[in-house]
Amino acid sequence: MQDSILLHDYWRSSSAYRVRIALNLLGLEYATRAIDLGTGDQRSTDHLAVNPQGLVPVLEIDGLRLTQSLAILEYLDETRAAGFLPKQPAARARARALAHAIAMETQPVCNLRVARHAVSLGGSATMEGWMLHFIALGLEGFEGLLSQGPALSFCHGEAPGLADICLIPQLYNARRWGVDLSPYPRLAAVAERAVALTAFAAAHPDRVKPQT
Repeated sequence: MQDSILLHDYWRSSSAYRVRIALNLLGLEYATRAIDLGTGDQRSTDHLAVNPQGLVPVLEIDGLRLTQSLAILEYLDETRAAGFLPKQPAARARARALAHAIAMETQPVCNLRVARHAVSLGGSATMEGWMLHFIALGLEGFEGLLSQGPALSFCHGEAPGLADICLIPQLYNARRWGVDLSPYPRLAAVAERAVALTAFAAAHPDRVKPQT
């Protein structure tokens, strides 16, 4: 395995934020290559050669070039014994369901390129209205899923795992768009514990935003 790790990153990307948290939880040192989504760096010839989807994150590790944040997180879990997922199949399924509720249901429709396209089609849709509607809808469902299980320190255990890694970046976006989080006490309690951990705090967009 190669020693150096390189993360192709954008400071405000939810998906890249997830990978930063995971690397921090594992105590892995890594370098970053900033890909500015605001200026279209993701569509540059150089970046498309790295990831033909024109997306971040991309993680270069162990001689591999990995894309898609959930695939990256599961690779790290499997190769570093991270404990991001429980060992029992039923518990793993629930943990994945929680993570997927954010990463595959809520975040994709709140992706800026999706929201901007929806608004560009005309009608009464606005960016703020779109984000408030879909983020709140996603968090409502997530709160319900949490409420079906036992009260735990984190989403699916007594240590942060895959679902927590997905939840915290989504809550960053929720606050950014002014979503009222008071209806979601279970996830708010989990989030309060998570953000108090150094691994989560160090991955926060405000901590990694390029200096201008």
